[in-house]
Amino acid sequence: MLYLHGIGHFYPDNVITNRFLDELDIGSSEEWILERVGIRTRCTSLPLDYIKLTKNRDPRAASEATQYSNAQTGAAAARQALNRANLTPDDIGMIISGSSASDHIAPAEAATIAGELEIDVLCFDLNSACSSFGMQINFLSNMKPDTLPPYILVVNPENLTRSVDYSDRRAAPLFGDGSSAAVISASISSNKMFGSCYCGSQPTAWDKVRVPRIGHFSQHGSAVQGFAIRKTTESVRMLQEAFPINSGRFKFVGHQANLGMLKTVCERCAISDEDHWFNVVDYGNTGCSSAPCVLSQNWDRLCPGDSIAMVMVGSGLTWAHTMLRIS
Repeated sequence: MLYLHGIGHFYPDNVITNRFLDELDIGSSEEWILERVGIRTRCTSLPLDYIKLTKNRDPRAASEATQYSNAQTGAAAARQALNRANLTPDDIGMIISGSSASDHIAPAEAATIAGELEIDVLCFDLNSACSSFGMQINFLSNMKPDTLPPYILVVNPENLTRSVDYSDRRAAPLFGDGSSAAVISASISSNKMFGSCYCGSQPTAWDKVRVPRIGHFSQHGSAVQGFAIRKTTESVRMLQEAFPINSGRFKFVGHQANLGMLKTVCERCAISDEDHWFNVVDYGNTGCSSAPCVLSQNWDRLCPGDSIAMVMVGSGLTWAHTMLRIS
């Protein structure tokens, strides 16, 4: 059993609206974007003038233009998580990080976040693109509690807009920047517990979604959409079967790829609008931080008896799910 003590999120201030994308004159009108992906706005660590002037054709220049590093956004989310857990950075004994687009090949991004928080603790990265948070929870759930420090910080900083080609109308509307962090313990209890963890992968299809070391995001859209719907539906049904009848309220938080994908899953799994928590309309696809950010934004809505089914899918191709139960 893993216990959740606090969770946090961070979004940059700069907002990319559909009108802004329309004005880039790349063939993506406001109506076309909303109908295609159901996203109205998304945040970015890049200056809007930089995107307008360059369309980010050279992603190497984005690292110089960015207003935040992954370490800074990850640490900002971590501070909120720590505050909610009534802890300080000095209480943390390990940091695990994951990102779809890390700032560095070396060192581990977890080390840069620890440096930003000014603590010296064991750090390593566990990356699985958009499913990283689920993989990290699954990994920790399989560890013996006495082998882990009392408190662990799981951080997922995503600044994916630096990898987006804003002359590509298929990719430009999809992504936003956002970071999440969670304070986890395997030995110190709370009323929020992760269970029913599962993960899987289909590596023969690894090339369907890619962000190269120096280059732009690309994907086989229809194949990835079908995979995301199929695996998310399968995961939700598995968690529904594990959910005891009349034991409380069942909520669903999925990977925020696009609104159409999430709605299809809800229709197939008979999930009502009231029981579906999402933020993709306002923040776009924020990679591996998307599902935990939704949970963080609904932190004050968590009530005893809630069971939150969290399902994440991503490049690899990978998928993971877990159930957060509130006692």
